[in-house]
Amino acid sequence: MKKRRKLGRGVAVVGAGMSTFGMFKNKDSKGLFAEAFVEMLASVDKSLDPNDIDALYLGNFTNDFFVRQSHWGPIISDLIGLTPKPATRTEGACASSALAFREGVFAIASGFYDVVLVGGLEQMSERTTEEVAEGLALATVPYEGRVGFTFPGVFALLATAYFARYGAKREHLMNVTIKSHNNAPLNPKAQFPYTVRDMMNAKSKRAREKGGAVPTWEDEKDFLRDPKANPVVAWPMHLFDCCPISDGASCMLLVGEEIATNFTDDPIYVSGMGQGSGRGFHASPDLTFFEATRYAAREAYEMSGLEPKDVQFAEVHDCFSIAEVVTIEDLGFFQPGHGYKAIEEGQTRLDGSKPINTSGGLKCKGHPVGATGVSQLYEVWTQLRGRAGKRQLPHTNLRIGGAHNLGGTGGTCTFTILERR
Repeated sequence: MKKRRKLGRGVAVVGAGMSTFGMFKNKDSKGLFAEAFVEMLASVDKSLDPNDIDALYLGNFTNDFFVRQSHWGPIISDLIGLTPKPATRTEGACASSALAFREGVFAIASGFYDVVLVGGLEQMSERTTEEVAEGLALATVPYEGRVGFTFPGVFALLATAYFARYGAKREHLMNVTIKSHNNAPLNPKAQFPYTVRDMMNAKSKRAREKGGAVPTWEDEKDFLRDPKANPVVAWPMHLFDCCPISDGASCMLLVGEEIATNFTDDPIYVSGMGQGSGRGFHASPDLTFFEATRYAAREAYEMSGLEPKDVQFAEVHDCFSIAEVVTIEDLGFFQPGHGYKAIEEGQTRLDGSKPINTSGGLKCKGHPVGATGVSQLYEVWTQLRGRAGKRQLPHTNLRIGGAHNLGGTGGTCTFTILERR
């Protein structure tokens, strides 16, 4: 009989902070993390003496490439006055800060530390689009990367295989885009707080002001079909299927379960965690799912004693629209081949039966890769505390949320379940 994994000591989240995501000429990585850290301090209901923090775990993918600076653990430790306490950098491509969260949980669960700061950062906008693509390609499988199989191509292949097997079409991916853009304006930290309708109206207005032909799109999907407004990137991925280049930072304060009420009367607990790894697409037996996601989900459900139906909402790694479709199936929320149908039916909207990416997701909230994992957990924490403002889910008893983070071309995956007791 397989042993059920569990923590030797309970772990609670008692504070969290996140910078605004976007492309910033007047902010750097330190300033972005300071923004998140200041919010985290203010979020601790009964206050926090930073001197009580025992250690820092910081996720960063490759600021080494993006800003020509490495060794971000001690840099941030010095910034927030934590030195000479330990600071450890974690790297798992887009899952880097989810790994920081995981390591922080283990450090507390072991009994070695009581109070740990976890977080992540990335500053990508100093590079051109071509250079960012080159930097992100450092996370591809070497064989695939050498032949030019970068991320748009990877997820285009995933979409093509999925379409062929299950009968989905590009129109179904548009439902993901429209839903994400409907959520984003409700998030004050989102990089693109605009609905698709907002963008349609803005483009029409500009055309009218310039005296040109005014587009006559009938609706959002008509706009997304227009190759001038929404050009192809790697078929069937078009511009609005792709997440943006982003700068940003996020952090969370973790403490031992038995001292959580020293910091807040409303702690959120780590219920389940899982991590999986995956092989390159050239060696994968199936191109319509991520084995790392399925493995991570299985670990998290086993640890928590929960089932997919128990998770009331989730943030998932929608770096491309097809990724959201596949992930909600891999996590067990919907059967294989039914994810796109559930989205079309509205089940993943804020008022649906399984809300997905209430923040706007990577697609609209932004994706500063090293900060993404903890930023997803930040959204889950915010929702469970009932502090999500206009995007707050309408459930009367919101207790369980999940965060799924995928690194590289599926090589690293985490799934974390948070619970309000």
